[in-house]
Amino acid sequence: MRIAITGSSGLIGSALLGSLRADGHETVRLVRRPPRAPDEVRWDPLGGYVDTSGLIGCDAVVHLAGAGVGDHRWTAGYKEKIRDSRVLGTTAIAEALATLDTPPRVLLCGSAIGYYGDTGDRPVDEEAPPGEGFLAEVCQEWEAAAGAAVRAGIRTVFGRTGLVVAREGGAWGRLFPLFRLGLGGRLGDGRQYWSFIALADHIAALRHILETDSLSGPVNLTGPAPVTNREVTAAMGRVLRRPTVAAAPAPALRLVLGEFAGDVLSSQRVLPAKLSRSGFSFVFPEVDAAIRAALH
Repeated sequence: MRIAITGSSGLIGSALLGSLRADGHETVRLVRRPPRAPDEVRWDPLGGYVDTSGLIGCDAVVHLAGAGVGDHRWTAGYKEKIRDSRVLGTTAIAEALATLDTPPRVLLCGSAIGYYGDTGDRPVDEEAPPGEGFLAEVCQEWEAAAGAAVRAGIRTVFGRTGLVVAREGGAWGRLFPLFRLGLGGRLGDGRQYWSFIALADHIAALRHILETDSLSGPVNLTGPAPVTNREVTAAMGRVLRRPTVAAAPAPALRLVLGEFAGDVLSSQRVLPAKLSRSGFSFVFPEVDAAIRAALH
């Protein structure tokens, strides 16, 4: 297959790129600077420009680009950057693909379980309605921005990603150094559910989606067994063999993180119903196994 990827330098994108190349697939990387390699294609997500000549002959496009949600404090300006990077970028990709005489068979767009808002201890799957809050609103706009591809008849999938267990980056990547130093602990009261997925399972799920024509619309990219933050804390202590007596009270998190603390403390018990029904098998379904996989 010939597969184009945006966000190929990020945690998920780089891992997917390596996996595809290892199996002999041809890859195209969309970059925001002048191309410097034969496999690079220029695009400008905020300006709405995509060099469509570089996408001719692609069987699939995986769109993962977007500003990091937890990279900065949520000022009004950074919230706008989070929204624009997703909504404008997705609009640019979808409209560009819709103009091709022979568009790709599938567009796999990134999304997030933030779509569901705070679900408490109530399990939800892809049939659940959107929740409330900034991230829920962004996810709704993000997915709606792919409308041009849907109308063009391209199979369009929204991969609603949970917390990826990885050492190299993302939210979990920040936990490993703290726990290694014995400074890890629960966040808030620790009762909030974390819907996690091992990085290896996440990449396998993305490839499963690309190859499974029956999958379209939202697909939750989470493991089958969400756990509470308190359980995550205990598992990190077990695997790393470190104490976990430290804790970050909710008021302290709000002081340090501002508005983003509300999402850190929120509970999302999200289940991968569509993946499971389509026959996908998780290699690391339990949190201890996912943490060990990240280390090795």
